Amino acid sequence: MSEQELIQDILNGNRERFAEIVKEHQANVANLCYKLCGNKLEVDEVTQQVFVELYTALPRFRNQSKLSTFIYRITVNVVSKMLARQKRIVPEDDEVQFDVRSEDRNAEEAIIHNEKMQQLQAALLHLNEEQRTALVLFAFEDKSYNDIAAEMNWSLSKVESLIFRAKNNLRKMLTQ
Repeated sequence: MSEQELIQDILNGNRERFAEIVKEHQANVANLCYKLCGNKLEVDEVTQQVFVELYTALPRFRNQSKLSTFIYRITVNVVSKMLARQKRIVPEDDEVQFDVRSEDRNAEEAIIHNEKMQQLQAALLHLNEEQRTALVLFAFEDKSYNDIAAEMNWSLSKVESLIFRAKNNLRKMLTQ
């Protein structure tokens, strides 16, 4: 069944089919939420809110893009609203956890890697929202500049500029 048929089935009243969308996209949404807001404790709540908003927004989906693009946009909007509501950055004492176990790393390398990843996460949270979003989609979600522009409804030159500035700002923060 195509995405369009699945969505139409849901809109026609078969609410149980929405679980298929959740199952397919939940991990990606949670991952993006974590990368954008950095607070692991709120990821489940934010992810749930994304799917609530998706469900109410499905009638507005026009099949002009992929459903995943629509979901990414909703995710960014939900995270933005949450951050604006909280008006805070993750406090220094919040621990950001990364998977540091690797067959290729010894314990010392794992600790160093973990520290670098925590510094990177903290620096990402200090970028403005648009820069962080563009950089996360590009660097961590492997989206092309064109895909980011389409998903965020930005011009290609804006995406290029945001990513350029985000990289420069990260570089400055991490070298201080």
